[in-house]
Amino acid sequence: MEIDWAALRAAAIETMRRAYTPVSDFPVGVAGLVDDGRVIVGCNVENASLGMTLCAECGLVSSLHATGGGRLVAISCVDATGAPLMPCGRCRQLLWEHGGPELLVEALPRPLRMTELLPYAFGYEDMERVTGPVGAADVPAELAKWRGRGTVFVHPDLSGGATIWTGYWERSSGEPGSADEKGILEEGPNLPNAAAAVAWGLVRTPRVVVVDAEGGLSWAGEGEAPEGIPQRWEEEKQ
Repeated sequence: MEIDWAALRAAAIETMRRAYTPVSDFPVGVAGLVDDGRVIVGCNVENASLGMTLCAECGLVSSLHATGGGRLVAISCVDATGAPLMPCGRCRQLLWEHGGPELLVEALPRPLRMTELLPYAFGYEDMERVTGPVGAADVPAELAKWRGRGTVFVHPDLSGGATIWTGYWERSSGEPGSADEKGILEEGPNLPNAAAAVAWGLVRTPRVVVVDAEGGLSWAGEGEAPEGIPQRWEEEKQ
């Protein structure tokens, strides 16, 4: 999509002149090009409580949804002199969510992509790694609040005369003197090997202990092994 930066900046400047800034006297205007060709605008609106002040980009995103939604393709944000102005940190997060990493922001000497303004951005995919689906090792919804807590113990078992692996997820942190509530959160399914059982456990908690057929313990979790577990689990030896 062709971007007319001069027209975007002109719209941002016009909107900047309507900003409400009785406290800072720092008006800001922003204009955005939407993926369907619309041009939307926003300006900052201050408040006597200061903390309730709305940035121009907040108004822009509100306008985006109020006029039909879509994704932002490019924006021009300007200060009182009409020069390009960088969005604040909060607004960069807001713009990322509604324009994505390729959203272009006018800057000198060239427009910048959001991924340059907000590297390593937080998004819904980060939340879904904890609360969303994870394939065959889905955590039951009623146990989602326990994700990342407790300890998983995986061990061999027999099923139909064949060796399988399974496990159980326990509330306890496993630390000496832990005041955590005890008890089993979830019993694991029958799995073909130790690696699959460890993978099932790591979806639930970074604390995973492998119990071998002789009762020996190995640490398959993250970080250093806790006291009392003598060795780290190695997949190739299973």
